[in-house]
Amino acid sequence: VVNISSEKTVTGRTNWDGALRESQRVNGMGSGVIVDERGYIVTNAHVVDKVTSLRVRLTNGNTFDATTIGIDRTNDLALIKIDADRRLHVIPLGDSERLRVGDWVLAIGNPLAYEHTVTVGVDSAKGRKLFSMDRDSSLDNFIQTDAAINPGNSGGPLLNARGEAIGINSAISVAGQGI
Repeated sequence: VVNISSEKTVTGRTNWDGALRESQRVNGMGSGVIVDERGYIVTNAHVVDKVTSLRVRLTNGNTFDATTIGIDRTNDLALIKIDADRRLHVIPLGDSERLRVGDWVLAIGNPLAYEHTVTVGVDSAKGRKLFSMDRDSSLDNFIQTDAAINPGNSGGPLLNARGEAIGINSAISVAGQGI
């Protein structure tokens, strides 16, 4: 699991008084999961979309510039790549179809800039639709968990009890504490 930091330039936003302000640099953060030993990392599209710079920090503290390989905005997924000087450890992939409501899950990420945080919960529901997101809800098929997910967890893995990645942490419900 990696820490992702980004920077993007935002223009055309207005101040609280309605005055148009000039372009502004905005920093972002998120998480990602190494899926190939050559440096391919899966994260959320909203973590890396339209960024001007992208950096990845590994658990050993090494930091690399990253390149966006592809973005799927509909499913909020992205693939990025770093050029590491060695083969990287890959998280094993599991099968989310085998997950059952009530099974234990772990969420790993960098919530609120606390690196490599693990939270534990259960699979609360499968096939959940997220009506509050601006997207085609017919594509929603989310795993709902009560494992704590906070800003910065986006892009990190949701693991089953065997330590296999079965999902990517994507969203929180601001209406529901702990969902």
